[in-house]
Amino acid sequence: MAHRFDSPAERIIVPLDVPDTESARRLIDGIPEVTFWKVGLELFVSSGPEILTYLKAQGKRIFLDLKFHDIPNTMAGACRAAGRYGVDLVTVHATAGLTALQAAVEGAAAAQMTVPNLIAVTVLTSIDARSLAFDLKVPLELSDYALQMALLSQQAGLAGSVCSPHEAELLRRCCGEDWLLICPGVRPEWAQAGDQRRIMTPSDAIAAGANYLVIGRPITQANEPDIAFQRICDELASA
Repeated sequence: MAHRFDSPAERIIVPLDVPDTESARRLIDGIPEVTFWKVGLELFVSSGPEILTYLKAQGKRIFLDLKFHDIPNTMAGACRAAGRYGVDLVTVHATAGLTALQAAVEGAAAAQMTVPNLIAVTVLTSIDARSLAFDLKVPLELSDYALQMALLSQQAGLAGSVCSPHEAELLRRCCGEDWLLICPGVRPEWAQAGDQRRIMTPSDAIAAGANYLVIGRPITQANEPDIAFQRICDELASA
């Protein structure tokens, strides 16, 4: 069954790309309409689980984007530990391989408090076709590689994948309606692209098959973040 949402706001995940807990709290409190926040490497290394506790206390959903990539035993332990935080989504790198991905699923299932949805990172949105071919020496088209990583993750029992919105239509068609697609690299037309090369507007990304949109700087670096967030919600509602 396809995933359903009551409002456009539920589909937007806003990254807490700030260096410390104090900065994160200011951002969270400044945009109370945001229901889903992403905690990445910088903030988690700085604050530890403190920021997760704060988000849970505010009734927010949490995307713990730590992109685990290690041997199977370590992946299992990391996902088991992440599950105890009560987060909603956790990322792992699909390139860790089938055995490690299966171990991650087993680790998440063994979490004492909750089982997070494990999401595979297919190809980082900062990597374009040239980087994939010349830097990483991968002899596949970028979209084909992203699909192979998604199918491998699906075989391992994960819940979905992170992908560029440009691969969303292909992954939706091949992985089915139940496969969660979380798309960074989403920018409204009025925002700058920044360092992400494969971008798309929010409305187009949803039309391509994305379930969730990760939208950071157009919101968090706006002069009025709450207004920017509402503007994107309105654009999605009218699409």
